[in-house]
Amino acid sequence: MNVRLKTEKDLQILRESGKILASVLGILKEAAKEGVKLSHLDELARRLVSEAGAKPAFLGYAEKGRKPFPAAICASVNEVIVHGVPSDYVLKKGDVLKIDFGVNYKGYITDSAFTVGIPPISDEAKRLINATEQSLYEAINVMRPGGHLGDIGAAVEGAVKKAGFQVIKNLTGHGVGFEIHEDPSIYNFGNPGEGIELKKGMVLAVEPMVAVSSSRVVMQEDGSFVTEDGSQSAHFEHTIAITDDGPEILTVL
Repeated sequence: MNVRLKTEKDLQILRESGKILASVLGILKEAAKEGVKLSHLDELARRLVSEAGAKPAFLGYAEKGRKPFPAAICASVNEVIVHGVPSDYVLKKGDVLKIDFGVNYKGYITDSAFTVGIPPISDEAKRLINATEQSLYEAINVMRPGGHLGDIGAAVEGAVKKAGFQVIKNLTGHGVGFEIHEDPSIYNFGNPGEGIELKKGMVLAVEPMVAVSSSRVVMQEDGSFVTEDGSQSAHFEHTIAITDDGPEILTVL
């Protein structure tokens, strides 16, 4: 495992990258409404990131021999939890949409995701979205020098189980900054005090991926992942730097 620590100079540019990302995601969230095509959201993201002087990090990215990703955003609906390719699918009432986006600014990459319901959505979907977002912030709170990787997974899983849902066990968060995916892999389950020690300078993309009733996903032909039992899913993500003062969320305005 090669965990690449970031300097304060690196963090200065990553903060700029993260602000661009947060700005784009905020606009996409407002634009995600009934009757809107996923492909429109992708076009909007491409335009906004270009206007900000940055690049979409996912576009053309090829992971472990897979085909290059053909879009700027991942747009995943309902049982599709991550890596959905934005198509001409039209959002409708009751849909649960996950948007995941990465920004490359001056060679520095940040990664973030959110989930939004297209109203009206079910009470169960509301609880799922809220629990997934809450689990992310509970995980962020334990990210301090001297802690361990297992603290993060334990915090996510604890919050999700308390809400009655399932964490996805065969997808992970990851290190980020110089590349889209760096060491370490960050599972959404674990035991406090286990795993590698958290150190100042680590930059981690923590991303709870949660389903109503399935803990596993299956990869589709287009590279997207769906819940094994077809149940509804949610996904939130931030890029976080570990500092002497604790966690710093880089993907906020």
